[in-house]
Amino acid sequence: MSRLRGADERTVGDAIATGDPLPGTAGFAGEVDGRLVRDVLGRQPLFYEASEPATWSFDRRDLTDPVSLPAGVVRPVDAGADADSPENGGDEPTWTLPNPDPYEDREAGLDAVRAAVTESVESVDSAGLAVAFSGGVDSAVVAAGVPDAPCYVAGFEGSHDVTAAREAAAAMDRDLRVVELTHDDLREAVPELVSVLGRTNPMDLQIVLPLYLVARRAAEDGFDRLAVGQGADELFGGYAKVQKAPEDPRVEADTVRGAAREMVLTLPEQLERDVLALRAAGVEPVAPLLHDRVIEAALPLPGELLVDGETRKVALRETARTLVPASVAAADKKAVQYGTYAARELDRLARRAGFKRRMDDHVEKYVTSLVGDGDDER
Repeated sequence: MSRLRGADERTVGDAIATGDPLPGTAGFAGEVDGRLVRDVLGRQPLFYEASEPATWSFDRRDLTDPVSLPAGVVRPVDAGADADSPENGGDEPTWTLPNPDPYEDREAGLDAVRAAVTESVESVDSAGLAVAFSGGVDSAVVAAGVPDAPCYVAGFEGSHDVTAAREAAAAMDRDLRVVELTHDDLREAVPELVSVLGRTNPMDLQIVLPLYLVARRAAEDGFDRLAVGQGADELFGGYAKVQKAPEDPRVEADTVRGAAREMVLTLPEQLERDVLALRAAGVEPVAPLLHDRVIEAALPLPGELLVDGETRKVALRETARTLVPASVAAADKKAVQYGTYAARELDRLARRAGFKRRMDDHVEKYVTSLVGDGDDER
């Protein structure tokens, strides 16, 4: 097993010494000089054994009692289970996400984003690569950087994402492969994902199910890497709750820019989920919109380059106009769990199995029943 993923030891060692949170990588985690490390946004998951110092893994299933190393932390490999601070030999918060002043000039912000995004998507190695493609601006920009890579979309018949992906692929003249989901796909995948993630939360599963099933099909077709648009919504203001700040109770910030930063800080938990699911499907994720250069360009964006009236991800869409057809750059997208019907159909399966909506947490109870059935079969 490689001791370090995502960067070389010298780069990470220098980042530890200087406290540089964005040293020019796409994220990293592993062991360096007897210390466990995980980058500032947790783009590479890492786990250690709660009861056995020096035992760690990139896959939580390798451990009996896995603990996720927090993002931005350095921890001695031999730290005891109760060592949770530098004072007692435990976690040392080393990297903090920068909070720069906003660009004073609109064009300067747009130029910075355009340069960073374009370099990131165009520098992706296309060998063994497929693209997870929903037809939205995020995945379209990623796909534009690798014009020869096939695009994959998953969804139930009639779903928004399949329709949008077909329209965008036609506009971009791209090879699109549609993974038509079935109830059997969901029933089969849920126990595997619960094992991989250690989560039974329905929202996490609904989000990751289409991604996992797209990745599994791509792996079956011989691809070992999958390019994804992860990070764009968080970095560029893609959420309705960011658009509606400060009136939306789901965010604490009183500005659009502050709300966007709140979303960026949710990335470590989200990325742990997504990366683990993709690896379990047999591919390594490639997320060019989460490269340090893109993060550095996005963090100083003022509110008006995040949201402008009803338009979200303003700066990213302006960049997209130079890479994809205008119709694709302007396309709206639904959250993946709704755009693919994964949420709707998992709920339907739960109700058919007798877990009615009047029950508390009826979908999670159904998920737990599927995991139990899998245990019984084994």
